[in-house]
Parts: sequence; C-alpha cells; structure tokens
Amino acid sequence: MDVMIVDDSPAMRTFIRRVLLLSSLEVGSCLEAANGEEALQLLEGNWLDVVLTDIHMPRMDGEELLRHMLRHEVWKLIPVVVLSADQTRERARRMLEMGAKGYVSKPFTPEKLRRELEQSLGVRRASF
Repeated sequence: MDVMIVDDSPAMRTFIRRVLLLSSLEVGSCLEAANGEEALQLLEGNWLDVVLTDIHMPRMDGEELLRHMLRHEVWKLIPVVVLSADQTRERARRMLEMGAKGYVSKPFTPEKLRRELEQSLGVRRASF
C-alpha cells in the first residue's frame, strides 16, 4: 500500500507514519506533504492507494485538496481519509458527502486510525 500523509505538522506526519509502520498493513512508499498544494504536486508523478489528510492547513486545506482530487479522472479513484481536530459532526458529514472514505478526529489512537484505514480500504484485521 502506497500512502501520502498531508498535514502541516511534522510531528503529526511522523506519528502517522509510525502508526502505519507498526500495523500489519503492508506499507510501500509513504510520501509526505505539508499542505494541499504540495500533495497535488506529489500526485502528479505517483500512484497512491490512500491519502491521509488534515483539513486545516496553510496555502491549500484538506477540503480543497479533496475537491481537486475528485475533479481529476485518476485521482478521484484514490481513497481519502480525513484526520482532523475538527470534531463537529457537520464537518465530518460534509467531508464524507464530498467523497472522503473516512474521517478520524484528532487526537486519535493508533488503533482508531488502523480501524478506519481497514474500513476505508476494505482490509481485515491488521494488528500491532
């Protein structure tokens, strides 16, 4: 599984990468971007199995990133899981209605992220 982590916090990107490496999900490449603009640049030359994105980021937020991906013939096929400190039901509902495959509120546990990835990607019983 090839993954992109999109978050303006280097510490959060490191945490998510560690969670992925500790899971039994087979992770190949793990790209990182600090905002939606960087993510779009990385999407140009890479096929990914999933994008994990924050919402609130400078320059281009996760909502705009999702909009761009959904307008692109190939990128719209890549599942997007939102990881956000915004815990409102309205935001989660809106992101899911827009096309996100999952939504995880920060702070989250490694187990919660793993379960959401399993559900979003149709993978069973990845464990630490």
